[in-house]
Amino acid sequence: MFSNNSKKKLLKFLSLNILVLVLLVSPAIVGKHLNVFNTQSMSVQAQETQQQNNNEAQNPASSGEEKGKNNQPKSEGDKGEKESQIDVFKITTGALAGLVLFLYGVTRMAEGLEALAGDRMKSILSKFTTNRFAGVMTGTVATTALDSSSVTIIIVIAMVSAGLLTFVQSLGVVLGSNIGTTIGAQIVAFEINQYAPIAMFIGFLLLLLGKTDRWKQIGTVTLGIGLLFFGLDQIEDSMEPFKNYKPFLNLMTTLGENTFLGALVGALFTVLVQSSSATVAIVVTLASQGLVSLPAGVALVLGAEVGTCADTLVATIGRERPAVRTGVFHLLFNIISASVGVLFAAQLAGLAKWVSTLAGAGDDIARQIANAQLLFNVMGVALVIGFLPLIARGLEMLIPKGKGETDSGDKNSDLQKAKVQR
Repeated sequence: MFSNNSKKKLLKFLSLNILVLVLLVSPAIVGKHLNVFNTQSMSVQAQETQQQNNNEAQNPASSGEEKGKNNQPKSEGDKGEKESQIDVFKITTGALAGLVLFLYGVTRMAEGLEALAGDRMKSILSKFTTNRFAGVMTGTVATTALDSSSVTIIIVIAMVSAGLLTFVQSLGVVLGSNIGTTIGAQIVAFEINQYAPIAMFIGFLLLLLGKTDRWKQIGTVTLGIGLLFFGLDQIEDSMEPFKNYKPFLNLMTTLGENTFLGALVGALFTVLVQSSSATVAIVVTLASQGLVSLPAGVALVLGAEVGTCADTLVATIGRERPAVRTGVFHLLFNIISASVGVLFAAQLAGLAKWVSTLAGAGDDIARQIANAQLLFNVMGVALVIGFLPLIARGLEMLIPKGKGETDSGDKNSDLQKAKVQR
C-alpha cells in the first residue's frame, strides 16, 4: 500500500505528464497555431524570403543595390529586430525561480498561520457551526485567516473523522472555504508587490530577534507574505518578453475561446502546485501585465477550483465514512459548479467586467479576474446552501454508514447533539 505522501507524489507526476500532453496536443484539437516557440516566426521568415526572391526576379537592378546594402554593417535597429525572438531558457528559469519563491512563501505563511491559529481554528469550527449559514461564515473566516481552503477543509475532515464535527456541520464550512479563498486574489489584484522586501525584512528580524515562539511565528508569517509577493514580482518580470510575442498571445486567446481547455490547464497546474490560491494569484499577476485576457483568466480560475480538490481527497484516505463524505462533497460541488461556469463563462466574464466598472476598476483585467472568482464562488454557495439537507441525505445513500455509525452521520452524534441545538 502506498502512503499518503507517495500518492501525492504520484498524483503530481501524473498531472505534470497530462499538462505537458495537453499543451502539446492542443494545437491539433482546437485547430489553432499554438506551436508557441518557433512555428510562426519560421513561417514568417519563409514568406519574407519568398517575397524577396520574387522582388529580385522582377527588378534585377534594384536587387543588386539591395545586396550592396545588405553587405554593409547592420544598424542597431536591424540588430534589434533580429534579436526580437525571446530567450526561452532565460524566461523559463526566471519564472521557475519566481514560482519557487512564491510556493515557499505560501508554505512558510501557512505553517506560521497554522501554528498561530490552528488550535484556535479547531475551537472556532466546533463552536460556530450551529447551522449551515454559521458554517459558511466560519469557513470563510477560517480560510481567510489560514489563506488556504485546502488547509481549512483538511482540518474539517480530521475533525469529522474524530467526531468533533458532524458531517452535516462540515458542509457549510466547505462552502465557506470556497468564498474565503477568493480574498487572496483580491489582495494580489491591488499590486502590492513593491512592499514585498519590507515584509521580508520585518519577518527576518522577527525570526532572528523574536524572544518567544509567538513572535517567531508572526515573523514566519510576515516573511512568507514577503516571499509570496516577491515571487509574484519575479514571475511578472520574467514574463515581460511575452507581452508582444504573438504565439503566446495566441495561446492565451485559445484558452479563452476554448474554456474547457483553459479549465483543464488550470486544474492540472493547481494539482502540481497544490494550491488554487497560487494558481489564481499567478493568473492575476500575468493579467496585470496584459498577458492573460479576461476569458482566459476566467477559464484558468474555473479549473483551479477543481484542481484544489486533490489535496482534500488524499486527506480522506483511511478516514471514517463521514469524513469521506465531506471530501466527496467538496469534489462534487467544485466539479458541478465549475462545469456550469464553463458553460456560462462568457456571461460570468461580462458580469465581472460590469461589477469591476461599478467598483471603479475600469479596464483592470487583474481586478476583473479576481472579481469573477469572487462572484462565481458566492453564486455557487448561494445556489447550493438551501439544499444542504437533501445533499447530505444523498451522500449518505451514496456512501452508506459504516459499522458503529449512527443516523446523524458520525460515531459521537449523541455528544454532538448535546453540544449543538439545531
